[in-house]
Formats: sequence, structure tokens, C-alpha cells
Amino acid sequence: MRNGTRQSLTTAVGGERVTTTPTREFWSSRTAFYFATSGAAIGFGNVWRFPALCVEYGGGAFFIPYLVALFVIGFPLTILEIGFGQYFQTGDIGVFGGFHPRLRGVGVCSLACATMICSYYVVLIGWVVNAFVASFNDDSPWSKPDLSGEEAINYFHNNIVGMDTVTGADLIPTRIVGKNVAYTAFTWIFIYGVTAFGLKITGRFTYVSMGLPFLFLFVFVGRGINLPGARDGVIAYIGVWDFSVITTEKEAWSVACSQVFFSIGLTFGIMTSYGSHCKRDEPVLLNSCVVVILNSMYSIIMGFGIFCSLGHLAHLNGVAVTDLPYSGFELVFGTWPVVLSTLPGGIHWVRLLFLNLFFLGIDSAIAFVEAAVTVLQDTKFFRKTPRRTLVIGCILPSFLFGILYCTDAGLYFLDVIDFYVNFSMLLVGFLEAFGAAWAYGLNDLFKSIGAKPTISYILSNFVPILTLLYFWVNEDFKIGFGITLSVILWIIGLVITHYFLWQRMRKEPGRWTMFSIWYECAFGNIGRLRDQIQPVVGYIPFVWMPVIKNLVPHLCIVLFWNLLTAESGAGNYGNYAIRPYQLLGLLCFIFAIFIFLIGLIVPEVYEPLALPQTKVILSGASIPEEKATDNIEFSEGESLASGRDRNRHLES
Repeated sequence: MRNGTRQSLTTAVGGERVTTTPTREFWSSRTAFYFATSGAAIGFGNVWRFPALCVEYGGGAFFIPYLVALFVIGFPLTILEIGFGQYFQTGDIGVFGGFHPRLRGVGVCSLACATMICSYYVVLIGWVVNAFVASFNDDSPWSKPDLSGEEAINYFHNNIVGMDTVTGADLIPTRIVGKNVAYTAFTWIFIYGVTAFGLKITGRFTYVSMGLPFLFLFVFVGRGINLPGARDGVIAYIGVWDFSVITTEKEAWSVACSQVFFSIGLTFGIMTSYGSHCKRDEPVLLNSCVVVILNSMYSIIMGFGIFCSLGHLAHLNGVAVTDLPYSGFELVFGTWPVVLSTLPGGIHWVRLLFLNLFFLGIDSAIAFVEAAVTVLQDTKFFRKTPRRTLVIGCILPSFLFGILYCTDAGLYFLDVIDFYVNFSMLLVGFLEAFGAAWAYGLNDLFKSIGAKPTISYILSNFVPILTLLYFWVNEDFKIGFGITLSVILWIIGLVITHYFLWQRMRKEPGRWTMFSIWYECAFGNIGRLRDQIQPVVGYIPFVWMPVIKNLVPHLCIVLFWNLLTAESGAGNYGNYAIRPYQLLGLLCFIFAIFIFLIGLIVPEVYEPLALPQTKVILSGASIPEEKATDNIEFSEGESLASGRDRNRHLES
């Protein structure tokens, strides 16, 4: 049913065919999906973070950990989120509740992360709008021929953000900046106009909002490479290949993983939401590859545009490129506008920069709203609520929360919350991978090979990584000792698992070979999950299974631990005061954990938030030597993983 806006899900219950036809709006074309999803992924971080990381961590050598992270984290999680959004035709809550009812809290947690980020992200876009409007004022510094970077960034801090009135050592806010409230409200109204009338309007808007940044990208690069000093900028960007950085500085790999993780927009429910509005038979591998590649291409190419410009400014000032601010707010509101102001018609180049930033940001903000609306539409409470009402219901709380960032200390609050939200996102990323690769089908593994080898294999995967992290941060021990001990524990765990599997083989002679029982232990559950969805969403490579099971959860734990134990980590980030900054950040993370634990302990709380078809759609493929039945019902609270005993068969 490729041309309709509805697709039927047919199950067999008690011998009778039951067809549910969930109302669902689909993207007008695959191109619209690509534009919308790429727009959601490509944002401010592609401009002011990725190129700077290359310079800080070995130049071109940084591409090695980056590309590794792209294939290990970026592709697998994107396939998971888009693919299962397509398969379930619902948002995060329904998807992860489909793996297990106790995992619905993962979806609620991702929605909370998206709401927290969106509340300050839109204020940041409001600052861009403020700067764009201010560029037309006579007192705007960006049109001055002798503008310095320090003058430009001071203007941003004091006149745009309004930080000049924060004078206390504790950085307590003293006022609400009215202009920023107004520009934030304007941005929210703009978002409402794009999202309130359905995906057809949203999709058409993304042709402009994502098309123009790509056009501007090549304009900036084309102009930059012709400037004197551009070559020095390119050399600073990727011309230096310092492999010692990626071999001696462990944070280079951690930073590369986090850049991929966050720049694609994973764990926010965005990819799941956008995937759910694709037709179920869309090729998930192709769609995921396009989104991830476009995101990386934009980051890499934008780096050339930025550093060609910085090379020109360094040439004019007689300094090294790396002596100039080349990341964050200092780059986009200071250094880069200074470069552009030196060109003929410089103020128009500055305005073009702000316009480009607006479009980059607005697509991501729209995606946050779409993710929330998708979740609300897929609940029993709001299924019949008009979309416009739901959009207002999502926007209004975020706008009210965003007033905190419209104070004169708004930039400090933004910095702190942005840091602490990382903990929540890593938690969600771990739970997503763990839910699909470990929690799904756990009951089947208990019944097929037994509880002892299953639990032993889980412990052999996660105890060594936790041991390694202990020695990683404990300066009293050498990291080599920690690695050795972790490997020993891993081998011991595998030997114990092998013994339990051998015992199982003896109890069931002729059923298993050593290879088949080990495969069942390692990949039986996720293999059945892959076999279940492949006929619907298209081919998923075999390598996806070991990566999503044996690498992604472990990397999320490592990134979480690195963030937690960093010198400027939890409780001490940026040397901000405990109250209100550190306390507010910690409360955001604690709230996310609390949301997840509620669903884990009392899964009935979130049951009304899942569409009916997510309770039956994962029928579960049969385990070895057993056949699925078509006519047996699931009980209301039963785990979907036990599909071999109680199975409803889905006909796509």
C-alpha cells in the first residue's frame, strides 16, 4: 500500500483475522523524508563543534576515531531507531515497549530529553534572530571595517544575550531580557506554523530549510578558498596528521563517539518519530545511510569553509590560525563574522551567516516538536486530539521553561543543562541498545538454553567493562593492569558460559551442536528480532547484530563514565556554583532516571501511552526446532519476547 496514508496491520487472534488500521500520515516522498531527517540531524554542532575537534585532536588523524565511531555507533543506532519506528508505526514509547513492556520508560525518558533540549535550543535560535535583526541597526559592530573578534563577541554577550548585568561571583540572574523573550516567542510561532498542519507542510518547508543551508555551504566554501591565507586554514583543519594524539589521549576517542552520537540526533525520539511516518516497506538501510552520510558530509565540508575564512583572518592579523577562537559562540558570533566583515559587502555576508544558522537550528527544533507530537498522537488519551492542539501543548511548556534562558544568565544555564543532558542521552542510548539486543527475547533464551548460560554470558560482557573503567580512572593502578584483568574476567566468563552450554547439550542430546548453541546464546534473541523485521523494512546486515549487542551498550557505558569522572564533570562542571547551576543540572538527570525506573518497576503506569498494535506486532520468530502458532493470544501484561508460546502472526 505505497500510495495511501494508512496501512493495515493484520493479526490472527483465536483463529479469526483482526485488522487494525492506525491513522498515520506519511511523508509525501522519500526525498521529503531525507530532507526532514537530515535537517533534524544537521544543526549548530556541525558548524561550531566538529571542525574544532579536528584541530584539537590531531587534525586529519581525528577522522580515524570519527569514522570508527560513525560505523560503530552512528549507523547501528540510526538503523535501530528509524527501522523500528517504521516497523511499529509509532514513536519511542511504543517501540521500546514492543521490546518489553517495562521498557516503555525508555521512550518517556527520550521525550523528556528532547523537551529539555528544545526549551533552550529555541532560545538559542532566538539569539540568532536577535543578531540578524541587530545587524540592520546603525550601532551594529559587524559593519565596522576595523571590527575585532573580542568586540564582536562582547557585543553578542552584552547586547544580544544581555549578560552585562550579571556581576555577582555566583552568576545569579538579575533580570529577564525582554527582547529575547520576544524573539523566542517569534521562533515558537514560526515552528507552530510549520508543524501544526501536518507532515505535508513540514516536508515542503524542509526543502527550503535544508536546501538553503546546503546551498550556503558551497557559497561559503567557494568564497573562502579564494581568500589569501585560505591554505593555512585548511592545513590547520586537516593538513596536520598527528597520530600521537589519538594514541595517547583517550578522550579523542570518547569525543569522536559523542560527536557522532549527538550530531545525528539519536536518543531524542526524532529518528523513531520520522521513521514511523515512512511506509513500512521503505528500505531502512538505505534511508539510514543517506541520513548519516549527509550529516557527516555537511560537517566535513563546512570545516573547509570555516577554516579557509579563519586562515584569511590569521593572514591579515599576522597570527597563527589556531590563535583565533575557532569553536562555539566565539566562532559564530565573533571570529567568523569578523572575517566576513572584511569582504566586499561584508555586512551582507554576516547576515547570510545568521540566516544560515537560523535554518540549521529551526529544522532541529521542528524535529523535537514532531517527536513529542508523534508520542502524544500514539496514546489512548490523545489519538483523537487535533494536531494543532497537540502542537500547542508541546510548545507552551517548552516556551515557559525557556524563559529561564532568556534571563541575563541564560547562557550559563544553557551551558550547564546542555552538559547534564548528555548523561540522560547516554543513558537512553544504552537502554535502547540493551532493550533490542539483550532484553528482547530474554524469556526465550531462558527456555531454550537455560538461565545459567544466559546470565553468565550477560555478566561476561558487562563485568569486564565495569572493571576496566574502575582502573581507567584510578590513578593508583596502571591502565595496562586494568586491561589485563578485564580480559581475564572476560575469558573466565566465557569459559563458565561454555560449561553451562555443554551441560545443556548433554540434557538435550541431538538438538544442539556446539556452534548452534553458542549462536543461540550470543545472537539467538536479536537474530530472531532481525529475522522478524527484515521482511518488512528491508535488509539489515548481519554485522548489525554483534555491533548493537556487543559494542554500542559498552561504548555508552564508557562515555557515561568518562563524562562522570572528568575533572570538570558532574557536580563541578565549569566551576559553576552548586546552587542553582549544578543542582539544576543534576536534578534534570535524576528526573530522567526516575522516569525510566517508574516504567521498569510499575510498567502499567505507561501502558496507556502505547498504541494497541505494539502489544502484538512483535510476534517473535520461533526458537530452534519449534514452530510459531497463528491462533494463540497474548495476555495483556505478557512479555512480547515469549512469542514461541503465545504468538500472533503479522502479515505485512
